[in-house]
Amino acid sequence: MKKIYKLVLKSYLGPLLITFFIVQFVLMMNFVWRYIDDLVGKGLDVSVIIELIACATANMIPLGLPLAMLLSAIMAMGNLGESYELLAMKSAGMSLPKILRPLLVIVGGIAVGSFFIVNNLVPFANQRMFEIFHDIRQQRQELEFKDGLFFNGLEGMSIRVGKQDDDTRLLHDVLIFDTRSSNGDMTTTVADSGYIKMSDDKNYLYVTLFEGETYEQTRGAQWYDRNGLRHHLFERQDGTIPLSNLSQSDKPNRANEAQTRNMSELQVLIDSLQTAAEAANSMSYAPLIKEQIFVNDISVLPGDSIRIDKSRFKPIDIYDSIAALGTRDRYRVYNAANNAVRNSRGIYSFDEQSSKYTLTQLYRSRNEWHRKLALPISIFVFFLIGAPLGAIIRKGGLGTPIVISVIFFVIYYVISLTGEKLAKEGTWDSLYGMWLPIFILSPVALYLTRKATNDSSLLDTDWYEAQIKRLRRKIRSRFKKQLRWWHKNRPWRKRRKTKRI
Repeated sequence: MKKIYKLVLKSYLGPLLITFFIVQFVLMMNFVWRYIDDLVGKGLDVSVIIELIACATANMIPLGLPLAMLLSAIMAMGNLGESYELLAMKSAGMSLPKILRPLLVIVGGIAVGSFFIVNNLVPFANQRMFEIFHDIRQQRQELEFKDGLFFNGLEGMSIRVGKQDDDTRLLHDVLIFDTRSSNGDMTTTVADSGYIKMSDDKNYLYVTLFEGETYEQTRGAQWYDRNGLRHHLFERQDGTIPLSNLSQSDKPNRANEAQTRNMSELQVLIDSLQTAAEAANSMSYAPLIKEQIFVNDISVLPGDSIRIDKSRFKPIDIYDSIAALGTRDRYRVYNAANNAVRNSRGIYSFDEQSSKYTLTQLYRSRNEWHRKLALPISIFVFFLIGAPLGAIIRKGGLGTPIVISVIFFVIYYVISLTGEKLAKEGTWDSLYGMWLPIFILSPVALYLTRKATNDSSLLDTDWYEAQIKRLRRKIRSRFKKQLRWWHKNRPWRKRRKTKRI
């Protein structure tokens, strides 16, 4: 028995390690191709790139481990079935669950280890990866000037460089549009050449321009005021641009905050977001109507809902009162009402955006919490799908197992993305959205395990060919019988016999 278990373990561990490293390499190359433009030509140290790739590889373990588990299980059991070793074990009285007993122990250990990986290692890798990308983006103001293209990395500014000298970093044909002024003024600067460098503390950009001119357009306080245009030439102009006004793409992404926390931290975050969401929902229509729109009208809301002195007010017919007013008074009333509505709409819009952001973070945090628990179960499900499939098809190698594994993994991935999207939008609860693939694939795994235990020919091509030949013979024999009966009892023969009589 020990020798058989050693044989099964040996046939499984080898394909598991090979397929896991192959899958991780493919996923890592996909990451490299996606972010190769952000990594190449930025003057980054080799250690930074290696650390970033290592963090990305650790982040892809939850995606690559189930696929590796499925592929290795099909390959291992397919090799045992193709070499008739699985048949010899069954003929010796061993059932399929008994043969898979040592593999179930290994898979259980891997599932437990995957939980600690997704709970501890993956959040740390995500946090470190976001920090590295943030540091890379902090350097791009000096490095991402492309010839003939506008650079919009600074809020309120657009910089175009005609040509950049790679050796001296001298910029030629510089054009700068500056709209950072709070009063709407715009400054256009055209220079023959210049330098734009970052300070050592990466908080400022030092701009030095040569042989240029500046156009400054000033606007009046009202739309009907005249606009002014000032123009002056310069031989050299020095300026300092603070980098505190970086665009939102250069700031740390708070939308991925849930991916950098473990389960205990996620639980605290979920509780705080739940409290914030309830508070945001309570500050919706009723406070807005009471405090902004109808604060002085007791005829609209119940008197006990407004803490005011009723004796100071009395119900009035609003439309008749407005019609009785003069033109100026009516304009004043309409203007006050319009301002009140605009203020109310702005307040409600702000509360609505805050509530949407809080709910989005809450849904993502719940999804991440359930994802950490769903990964170990998905590993078990993929193993229970792969091992019976390998025992049924009885083919090893990389051809058929890869095709079947890719099909099942694509189905799992599509279902997972659908459930996660519905849970992220709040249409479904996170319990149903994140566990939907397991709910669907678990009956498939149990069905395949039962078929493989009973030596079913579910995926045996020879069995299907035999059944097709058997069906074809049955159809041919039935057709011949029907043809003989038809020749024997055809209608014109009966009519001919009747005429003779």
